[in-house]
Amino acid sequence: MKSVKFFLASIAVALFVSGSVSADDKVKKATNLKVNTSKSELTWVGKKVTGEHTGKIALKEGTIVMDGAKLTGGKFVADLTTITNTDLTDKEYNGKLIGHLKSDDFFGVEKHPTATFVVTKATPKSTGVYEVTGDLTIKGITKPVTFPVTVKTTATGAEATGKIVVDRSKYDIKYNSKSFFENLGDKMINDDFTIDVKLVASK
Repeated sequence: MKSVKFFLASIAVALFVSGSVSADDKVKKATNLKVNTSKSELTWVGKKVTGEHTGKIALKEGTIVMDGAKLTGGKFVADLTTITNTDLTDKEYNGKLIGHLKSDDFFGVEKHPTATFVVTKATPKSTGVYEVTGDLTIKGITKPVTFPVTVKTTATGAEATGKIVVDRSKYDIKYNSKSFFENLGDKMINDDFTIDVKLVASK
């Protein structure tokens, strides 16, 4: 009887130790890579009936979380005070557009100087390719977005690229939006705008 109890106790200890080691190993595998904001880039494109505008937004900070070569998480903060336009060569018109984008008609930068994206799920689709879902916060409003991301590991960390399609109407950006106004004609601006993301991160 004692031998049976000893045998069962040994199994219990072995299972406990095995479980503890597995949990520790999992924690050790997670690596936080710091985004190099000077080498990373956010490129936006906004379209309207009469054409489109393009520009850049600087990253304030960011972290890519990797488990070995696998993407598992991340958090990124964009500095909306740095919005630029790259298609208007006229300095006056360029300045007016940037001023309008920073106003309450669009991003309300004075009250909401940053936008944040937090990864909540990264589903592998093929080697280095993921379907990423996360919470995007703009003007204090948080909504989930999903988009494809390609991740490449490097000698010093990782690089990630993707394209986010953002529906501005979900973030209370109403200016000349067909979701809020009728009969806009050629003054209508598309609700969707895109952000091409390029991230360079290292240990």
